[in-house]
Amino acid sequence: MGSIIGEIIIFEKKYSEKNLQLITGKKDISSHYQDIPEEMLLLSEVIEDPLKLPYLLEAFYTAPIKNEKAFHFALVRVQVDSDLRMHEDIQKYQQRKYVAETLEKLLYGELMLSVGENSGIEND
Repeated sequence: MGSIIGEIIIFEKKYSEKNLQLITGKKDISSHYQDIPEEMLLLSEVIEDPLKLPYLLEAFYTAPIKNEKAFHFALVRVQVDSDLRMHEDIQKYQQRKYVAETLEKLLYGELMLSVGENSGIEND
C-alpha cells in the first residue's frame, strides 16, 4: 500500500484519495486506508469510472457488506456531493449520482433521499 499525490495505491490498484475521503466520510484517510472494506474500494472504482457499473452489478449484489449502514451512507454521500458539484461537470456528477442511486435501489430497495411518500428518512 502506498500513496501518490491525489492517489492511494491499495492492493496494486490506484484509487482517488478524494473519492475515498467522500466514501468513508473521513477527511484524513492516510492512517485508515488499509482498513477500507472491499465494497468501499469497489464503490470508489465505479464512481471513478461509472461505465464499469453494468459489469459490476452482480458483484455489488452478491458481495458481503461488512457494515451495511456505513455503505448506505457512503452511497448517500456520493449523491449529496454530486448534487453540490453538479455545476462543475454536469455529465460526470450526473453519472456518479446515477451509480449511487442505482446501487442504493439494488441493495436497499429505495432511496434514502427520495422525494415523496416512500422516503427512506423516517419522521419521529
